[in-house]
Amino acid sequence: MDTGAHPRRWTRKEYYRAAELGLFRPDERLELLDGEILQKMSPQKPPHATVVELAARAVTVAFGPDYYVRHQLPLILNPKSEPEPDVLVVPGSPSDYASSHPTAADVRLVIEVSDTTLRLDRERKQTAYARAGIPEYWILNLPGRRLEVYRDPSGARYRSITFYTDQEEIAPLAAPQSLVRISDLLPPPAGTPDDVDGV
Repeated sequence: MDTGAHPRRWTRKEYYRAAELGLFRPDERLELLDGEILQKMSPQKPPHATVVELAARAVTVAFGPDYYVRHQLPLILNPKSEPEPDVLVVPGSPSDYASSHPTAADVRLVIEVSDTTLRLDRERKQTAYARAGIPEYWILNLPGRRLEVYRDPSGARYRSITFYTDQEEIAPLAAPQSLVRISDLLPPPAGTPDDVDGV
């Protein structure tokens, strides 16, 4: 039933203006998705931060010097969406984006690292990335220790979804000559020697 009351959606321009006016705290971790300002509630725990760095390092090697790998920086999807993916691969170098953040048309690969955000990353973010035509979207599922690969966007969904274990490898669509080991994207399993003090 229509109650006559609807959420008030923000545009990117309004979002920027609110930040300029100091309406958000400097330490708030925010992103704009479908006109809604989302607050990233959980602080980054060591496994999440480690996997962001591991994934960025792995795709930097896979894509080579003609590509720029961004970490947790804005991506323009449309006038009402500007998420900040954990890892983003675009052509060129940082200076190419000095006057504007990358847009969906620039993107070769988006990666989200998921521990407490798995539902958001599988649902709302997957929908947003598919609608924007992002050709390849990876979710590094930390609780499941696997990589979820979403390809072939069509409308609000991806037609190809494949899960990879930490024993497998994958070649990114835009870097088919490069194999990435899933184990290189994940921290050591709990209880391995790397987790033992003094080892």
